[in-house]
Amino acid sequence: MSILPVGLVCANAAALVGLAILPAPVCAAASEPPLVGPLVPFPADDVVDQISDYVREVFQDRGGTCWFGTNGDGLARWDGRALAYLSVEDGLAGDAIRGIAQDAAGALWFATNGGVSRLRDGRFTNFTVAEGLASDEVWSLHCDAAGTVWAGTLEGVCRLERGAERFAPFALPRVKVEGATPRFGPKVVFAIAEDAAGALWFGTDGEGVHRWDGSAFTSWTTADGLAGDLVRALRPDRGGGIWIGTDGGGASRFDGRTFRNVTGADGLSNDRVWEILETRDGSVWFSTLGAGACRWDGAAFTAFPPDPDLLIHGRPARSHVQEFFEDRDGVLWLGCSGGLFRFDGTGFVNVGRSGPWPARPASGVPAG
Repeated sequence: MSILPVGLVCANAAALVGLAILPAPVCAAASEPPLVGPLVPFPADDVVDQISDYVREVFQDRGGTCWFGTNGDGLARWDGRALAYLSVEDGLAGDAIRGIAQDAAGALWFATNGGVSRLRDGRFTNFTVAEGLASDEVWSLHCDAAGTVWAGTLEGVCRLERGAERFAPFALPRVKVEGATPRFGPKVVFAIAEDAAGALWFGTDGEGVHRWDGSAFTSWTTADGLAGDLVRALRPDRGGGIWIGTDGGGASRFDGRTFRNVTGADGLSNDRVWEILETRDGSVWFSTLGAGACRWDGAAFTAFPPDPDLLIHGRPARSHVQEFFEDRDGVLWLGCSGGLFRFDGTGFVNVGRSGPWPARPASGVPAG
């Protein structure tokens, strides 16, 4: 176990004074593998053995079970008693998990490198190109208020309407961006979010962000004031705006009219923002690639840099933070290249296969 000290306060936050903080908003060819049987707990080692080398997704379902999506080890599931794993051998479409959501009926959905998986009544059903996906490489996932499942694939966005068993393509507008340097290409959508008005937002790989209100699109790029055109994170907030994290340009908050941009010069750990989360206390957390995380409390940034005293695979822990999630008990989880961490209010605890796991209410029922 490693408990890391609280971070450093960055006083250079003048550019953010007065910035309102926004509130934060679970298939196969429809071939169906056998029912998922009893999960076999993963053996614990004497030494801290990481959940996975890369924890990309953290999610808590409505029953209180925590799910951890990895970049090659499939799904890890913590039910409050034991840790167990699910992989392609159990029916999952792929072992790299890039998105987790739960629909109104309680089914869990997973974006993977082999398609979209639905876990319902103990059985996986996987959706691939044979079921209408534009590509089996899925980078984002969202279940909207109407029950539609949205998937951002390597070759574009697709949607599965409530009750359907086949995805359909959903074309996004194309915009001209001077000097664009996408990681893969502009068809890729790394983030999908739904705002308080029910509009959907799509963060693209090099062509900024699009908002669809159900009948028309509005698009924004750096030419319109957006911090960057390669969008990695979208987070609607309780103030009615939306946070937009970019890879290389920092972050923007859009209030419906104008952008307020923040960068390393204002206190961000660096300008490669991978994820954004507003916690229930109103703080906004920003994850970065290479420089750890930072927290904005409405007045100043506090930096939580990588820990040079805890080396995981030879690198300082928490250098690359890929995920934030606040569970129903108020536990803040960080998924990182190097493992899983939780924030105990004063520092970070590295959670391995054998824990240490956070205490739960005596009743065994998650708070919330």
